[in-house]
Amino acid sequence: MNDFTLVLKNLFRKKLRAILLLFSILSAFLIFGALGSFYKVFTAGVEVAAADRLIAVNKINFTVSLPLAYVNRVRSIEGVRNASHASWFGGYYQDPRKQVQTFAIEADTYLEAYSELVMPDEQRKAFMETRDCLLTGADLVDQYGWKLGDTVPINSNIWQKRDGSSVWEFTICAIFDGDKETVPANYLMFHYDYYNEDLAFNRDQAGWIILNSANPAMNDDISKQIDALFANSRAETKTSTESAFNKAFLKQMGNIGLILSSVIGAAFATILMIVGTTMVMAVSERTKEIAVMKTLGFRTGRIFRMVLSESLLLALLGGLIGLGIAWALVDLAIGPALAGFLPGMGMTADVALIAIGLMLALGLITGILPALKAMNVTIVDALSKN
Repeated sequence: MNDFTLVLKNLFRKKLRAILLLFSILSAFLIFGALGSFYKVFTAGVEVAAADRLIAVNKINFTVSLPLAYVNRVRSIEGVRNASHASWFGGYYQDPRKQVQTFAIEADTYLEAYSELVMPDEQRKAFMETRDCLLTGADLVDQYGWKLGDTVPINSNIWQKRDGSSVWEFTICAIFDGDKETVPANYLMFHYDYYNEDLAFNRDQAGWIILNSANPAMNDDISKQIDALFANSRAETKTSTESAFNKAFLKQMGNIGLILSSVIGAAFATILMIVGTTMVMAVSERTKEIAVMKTLGFRTGRIFRMVLSESLLLALLGGLIGLGIAWALVDLAIGPALAGFLPGMGMTADVALIAIGLMLALGLITGILPALKAMNVTIVDALSKN
């Protein structure tokens, strides 16, 4: 019988207790794996933001538009390599419950600004030359079963046409994807001019301005110049890096990071107390057995390692099972169901590695006190107790 066999037998000597502990740890890592994966994909826009990309929005709020004439004025600023604009359409497909992220854009400059959006050359050309073309994300093509040449009516829950309708009809003539898996492809884009000419109100307005700097080192100076240019106007601006803009956008929906950290932290604190207390009790129950082991020649260091290994094994068994269940839920069930809303939803390697690190930490923290207690058991005192 080797040390591992002894550790395993001690761990499962009281099967119900071991199963309950495993279930507690499993639950914690199931929560961590699922919420960690969600947070990773939810904040993907921050991580893929380009260093040379800046966003200028209305100082009041990014939901308030800017005069379209601002775009050309921004282009005249030294250090601005490219400037474009986009507007939120508030689109849905057939059913108001089927919301689709939809943007009216200035095609050539927008695709230059977002060079990570890729498509076949012939489709790019078709988009540039077709005024009612709908540039469609690959994830939405998969979700709705669309194909090139399809006519798709997109409704707006914000804007109306001059004829009172809120439906714009498009033809899918191009399908884009990201050059990396982390780049989202779950939205629609169409020509701003096609949309603007039929608007009943708010014509010649841009939602926000996107610009590329010649050098990221110039970002701060360019931002200050833009905001100074429109200071004291009816539509003052606030310019920031794309990463900062995306973070601000996420904060409008609540501090997701704080919420997830609180939930995960509470779960781990509870598990830490439960497992730690139970392990101390388990070692106390085996005081005489540990004394006998020492009598038979087991050294204190060996006993310390065995008790600590027991705690580590418990944490790894429960944690890996929980992480495996989280992977199955996220990658095989939740991910495909939310492909249109959260593309790339899945458990990433860094989430798994952090989870394994937490398992080891949990095992060490809950096992160190019981291991020290076992190591310091004295033969005479332990065997003399009733």
